[in-house]
Amino acid sequence: MSDPHAAHLLIVDDDERIRELLKRYLIKQGFMVTAARDAAQARRLLSGLSFDLLVLDVMMPGEDGVALTQWLRGKMATPVILLTARGEARDRIVGLEAGADDYIPKPFEPRELVLRINAILRRAPRAELASLSPQVLILGRMRYEVETGELREGTEPVRLTQTESALMRVLAARQGEVVSREALVEHLGRDRGLAISEPSQERAIDVQITRLRRKIEPDPRRPRFLQTVRGEGYMLTAG
Repeated sequence: MSDPHAAHLLIVDDDERIRELLKRYLIKQGFMVTAARDAAQARRLLSGLSFDLLVLDVMMPGEDGVALTQWLRGKMATPVILLTARGEARDRIVGLEAGADDYIPKPFEPRELVLRINAILRRAPRAELASLSPQVLILGRMRYEVETGELREGTEPVRLTQTESALMRVLAARQGEVVSREALVEHLGRDRGLAISEPSQERAIDVQITRLRRKIEPDPRRPRFLQTVRGEGYMLTAG
């Protein structure tokens, strides 16, 4: 597979334990991973972010994985792997007919999932998929270009500092999820030359978030898009 470490996966599962286990494992394998608890949250993420592959649980409350796959196929060509406790041939056929690229019955070995993800990504180059998926986050009057990292107000570019750009990349990649201060410090510290490079500088994150809000929020004192989740961290939500 070409450059698997840049692939962005969306995991959708209502079981928090499975969702988090899969997310941690796939991140260790070098993927960028975003997780959603149900189809509604997945739709919100898909409206603003592009993904290279989706891993969907079939048996979710509300809209299930098969129905979500059918909806996706009317919008985009992003590959889909379905996970389910149902392993009968009839169930596999239903999933594949809905447009899934693969179907894995539970329980399964995480390594098998990685192998199947890589096999699908080899057949579906990300450059081709990216053109079929959303590439822009809408933040009120602002537009954030996911691929280029450009922020615009209408047609006018909004200048971001190096640290602000790095923050936006991390938060946009995990839109709709809480990102802890510790995680932001860790991510930013990997980029040489950034002002934030030490775990002891978490307070500096708060300062940078405040500055970033001044650029993307209509009212920075009442943030709508870049929210603080008390005791946990920050979350970017498009809309």
